[in-house]
Amino acid sequence: MAPPSEVTEDDWASAMAAAKGGDAPAAAAPAGGEADAMAAEWEAMLGGGDPAVADAAGGGGGGGGRDSTRVLNQDEIDSLLGFDEAGDDGEQRSGIQAILNSALVSYERLPMLEVVFDRLVRMMTTSLRNFTSDNVEVSLDDILSQRFGDYLNSIPLPAMLTVFKAEEWDNYGLMTVDSSMIYSIVDVLLGGRRGTAAMRVEGRPYTTIERTLVERMIHVVLADLSAAFDPLSPVTFRFDRLETNPRFATISQPSNACIVARLRIDMEDRGGRLEILIPFATLEPVRELLLQMFMGEKFGRDSIWETHLAEEMWFTEVDLEAVLDQQIMPLSRVLDFEVGSKFLLNAKPDSPIELRCGDQPMFIGKMGRRGSHIAIRIDHRRRKEVKP
Repeated sequence: MAPPSEVTEDDWASAMAAAKGGDAPAAAAPAGGEADAMAAEWEAMLGGGDPAVADAAGGGGGGGGRDSTRVLNQDEIDSLLGFDEAGDDGEQRSGIQAILNSALVSYERLPMLEVVFDRLVRMMTTSLRNFTSDNVEVSLDDILSQRFGDYLNSIPLPAMLTVFKAEEWDNYGLMTVDSSMIYSIVDVLLGGRRGTAAMRVEGRPYTTIERTLVERMIHVVLADLSAAFDPLSPVTFRFDRLETNPRFATISQPSNACIVARLRIDMEDRGGRLEILIPFATLEPVRELLLQMFMGEKFGRDSIWETHLAEEMWFTEVDLEAVLDQQIMPLSRVLDFEVGSKFLLNAKPDSPIELRCGDQPMFIGKMGRRGSHIAIRIDHRRRKEVKP
C-alpha cells in the first residue's frame, strides 16, 4: 500500500467507496484485503472511525497498524498521583504520593512507642471511669505517621484542639477531641440518662460549660499520658490552650512528620474519638529510648561481653619504652645526621628514667644493671599531669 502522501485520486475514490460499502471502479480497485486496510486507515485519519478498529484492520491487511493513544480516566490519574480516597485512611499509598512520603519517618522504627500508648489505654480506662462514674472502654484504633499539614486538613470540624507542652522536652503536642466525644462527655457529666444518645446541636460555637468540662477531661488524659511515659523518661505534659480553629493550633511546620494516635472512647451507647499528635521534633530527646525493643534495653552495652573483655585485658601484652632523655633540635640538624654522628644526652647514671606505654607515662625508675642486661628499678607511679 502506498503511503498517504502518494495516494492518487483513484485510490481516494476506491477507499471512500469501500468505506461506504459501494462499488469502486474495476480498474482502480486493489485486492480485497488491501482495500479494506486502506479504507480503514483513511477513515481513522479522517476521524470517522475508532483508532483501535483501524489499527486492527490495518494489522490484518498486512499494511502495518499505528499505535493508538490511550487516554487515562480520572480514577487512573488519581491512582497514578496517589490521591485516591482509598489511601486516606492511613494505608500505604502508591504513585507520586508514595514517593513524596518515602522520606517520612515511620512510627514502626520506634518500638517502645506502642508500649507507651498501650500503657496509656489501660490507665485512661481506669481514670475515665473514676472521672465519669460510668463504664468506659478505651481502645487504640491506630498509630500512624503523618505530616502535620495533612493532619490539620483532615480534622473533621467542629472539634476542640488542645495544645499541650512537654516541659522537660521543651516542645508541644496536639490533642483533638471530636464533636461526638464532646457532647458525650458533657451529657455524662451533667447526668444524662443512660440508653439515650447524646443530643447534638450543630452550627453553634461551644459554650463555656462545654469547654470547661472538656478541659477537665483533657487534664485527666494529659496526666495519664505523663504517667505512661514515666517508666521511659519522666515528662510533664502541661495544658497550654484550647482552640476550635485548626489554624490557631499550629505547633509545627506543615511538612514536619508527626506521630498520630487515634483512641476510641466508648461509654455504653455514647462515645467518640480522641487523637493525640506528637511531632517527631518533640520526641527527639527520647528517641534513643524509643528505639528500644523492650523496656530497660541497654544500647551499645552487653554485660556478658564487658565481663569477658575485662578478664581478657589482664592477659594483653603491651610494650613499655624506657625514655632516657628528650631533646628538641631544628630539622636542619636532624637532616645533617650521618653514620657515626654523635649527640649527647642530658642523662646521668642516677637520672630518673620514665617508662611509657605508647604516649601514656606509666612509671619512674632508676637505671641499673642485672647480669648482662640493662635494667630499670621502678620507684613510683607517674601521675598524669593535669593541664590548667
